[in-house]
Amino acid sequence: MLTIHGVTRSRASRIIWLCHEIGLEFRQIPVIQAYRLADPDAPDAPLNTHSPAFLALSPAGAIPVIEDDGLVLSESLAATLYLARKYGGDVGPADLAEDAQMMQWSFYAATSIEPDALTILFLHARSRLQSGEDQAIVANAAERLVRPLKVVEDYLSTHKHLVGGRFTVADINLAEILRYAQSYGDLMSQFPATMAWLETCQARPGFRKMWQERLAEPE
Repeated sequence: MLTIHGVTRSRASRIIWLCHEIGLEFRQIPVIQAYRLADPDAPDAPLNTHSPAFLALSPAGAIPVIEDDGLVLSESLAATLYLARKYGGDVGPADLAEDAQMMQWSFYAATSIEPDALTILFLHARSRLQSGEDQAIVANAAERLVRPLKVVEDYLSTHKHLVGGRFTVADINLAEILRYAQSYGDLMSQFPATMAWLETCQARPGFRKMWQERLAEPE
């Protein structure tokens, strides 16, 4: 059985959503990020990314990690693309061209969107008063995202999904990265087709099941 190391409040959410979409059973070991703990090296600390047992599996000390039939993968996008190819059926690629397109969108999201989207996630809070410095950092991140999001917007204005006219792992990978910036209305309101696509993705039962599991975890 597939094993996923990592709490759902992490990039493991991408893998878990995919598993729910394709009906793939898995075992989850809730490794928590060390930065969320007051003393991750304390003897009574929960299993975390500093724990020797986890570092033996992932020397980089980052979640998620998957184990499948003896294969260990420690990058979430590598894991989703691999699982979609192996188990995903229509959620995975039908041929080499689709495989390349799914990688293209996934890598584009990771390199051109994710860094600034994460900045917005960590510093933008609608219910919390931000410092002027944080506001400036968020505004700069949002400005940098306009160009890559326009590429996504132009494509989704004429396509229902990213690859093959159907929902695939490429949609999962991009949607989970765009979620980081989703709450920043000043940015996302500029891209109505992208927001409509994102809301459609998040209405799927696979996402909703993953999200409920995520909300059930401690913050």
